[in-house]
Amino acid sequence: MTTGQLQQDRPVMAPARNAMSKVPEVTVYFWIIKLLTTGMGETLSDYLAHLLDPVTAVGVAGVALLVAVVVQFWVRRYVAWIYWTAIVMVSVFGTMAADVAHVGLGVPYLTSTLIFLGVLAAVFAIWYASEKTLSIHSIYTRRREGFYWATVLATFALGTAAGDMTAGTMALGYLGSIGMFAAVMAVPALGRWKFGLGAIPAFWFAYVVTRPLGASIADWMAVSARHGGLGLGTGPVSLYWLIAIVGFVSYVAVSRRDVA
Repeated sequence: MTTGQLQQDRPVMAPARNAMSKVPEVTVYFWIIKLLTTGMGETLSDYLAHLLDPVTAVGVAGVALLVAVVVQFWVRRYVAWIYWTAIVMVSVFGTMAADVAHVGLGVPYLTSTLIFLGVLAAVFAIWYASEKTLSIHSIYTRRREGFYWATVLATFALGTAAGDMTAGTMALGYLGSIGMFAAVMAVPALGRWKFGLGAIPAFWFAYVVTRPLGASIADWMAVSARHGGLGLGTGPVSLYWLIAIVGFVSYVAVSRRDVA
């Protein structure tokens, strides 16, 4: 058999995860924890805004986010606890950013959704122009890590605004929003399966949609029955979701299922 035939017969392998990558492998555990962080960020943000005054809450969340991201940049490799702590704080602060735009500045949810969508598009454009890739498997330089976290923050703010827009402005309510975003989550999977959608756009599409989906579920659990929810309250729901996050992060940290 010729060398050319060997090359033709050899299977094409997916890109391997770089050993220096600062982000986890995309597995089912990644999506479970991501969904949990989105919900907890939504309800914890609301809880803190009522426990403290809004300005103090934003300040506390901003400082906590800064510390978490600095630690994430400081470590030289992916560490599950450090990475997911930063994601949680991005979720909390991203929720507050969207809420401040609406409540504090009076920006309609539709407008803020379009603004954050524009911000996300701009981050993607600058990232690609600079690095020629948007792959999360390439996050092993400071600059790419900076683009990655800017993207993550923009997706959380966009998802919060979009979720509030569907539940409030479009009057779908929280259950209606859950159903709609759950259906939208199937789009990238179907695109990959049937229409050859690339792995990178499919990943970021799903990443954005998990935010309003998780937030809608958490809001539905927290708000009163009068508003179509279970009435558990933002504090208890935040605690329940935090316990689940701790459990799953503990598992991946020990099993290393998110780096294999």
